[in-house]
Amino acid sequence: MRALLRLLNQLEEAVIALLLVTMTLLVFFEVVLRYGFSTGLTWGQEGTLYLSAWFVLFGVSYGLKVGAHIAVDFFVRLLPPLAQRLLSLVAVTLALVYCGLFIYGGWIYLAKMQKIGIELEDIPVPTWVADGILVVGFGMLSARLLILFWKIARGETTGFGHHDEAEDSLELAAAIRNQASQNQASQHQAGQNQVEGQGA
Repeated sequence: MRALLRLLNQLEEAVIALLLVTMTLLVFFEVVLRYGFSTGLTWGQEGTLYLSAWFVLFGVSYGLKVGAHIAVDFFVRLLPPLAQRLLSLVAVTLALVYCGLFIYGGWIYLAKMQKIGIELEDIPVPTWVADGILVVGFGMLSARLLILFWKIARGETTGFGHHDEAEDSLELAAAIRNQASQNQASQHQAGQNQVEGQGA
């Protein structure tokens, strides 16, 4: 199970990195061609659109893993841990139902597109292949949700593990203040050393 999880993590990170690099390079070349040579790639915009869609839908699953999604959990945090876990289990179950509906609808859509045989407008790729991220992305999200459900049910966590933005902001502000104080102290010390050096 752990080996499978490690493989899923590595696959997600590798695909997200590859998509981001490819999308960035494609946009860069498109800008250079357009503004430097008054030309462009006929398929550049559509390629960027699909790459960004794949990036976002892969990123949703990865975001759940690292706790990057935003949550309004002010009232939930006031509850005892058991109640937090129960509410989190309900939330995960509802999210799984949503993913299941999306996968089912996406599968029907992809089957129809495959049967019709339509290709993308500018890229000779079947639409059902390009839109396959609908099933892949929500499938990966479902896997993450099942893992989270298992962790909550076993008492390893009480919820989704979101970052507390207020806490993060306060910690960042404190770190900035500390850095500013250290900079002032080192500048003051350097000034004193310079004055002493001139006096000598």
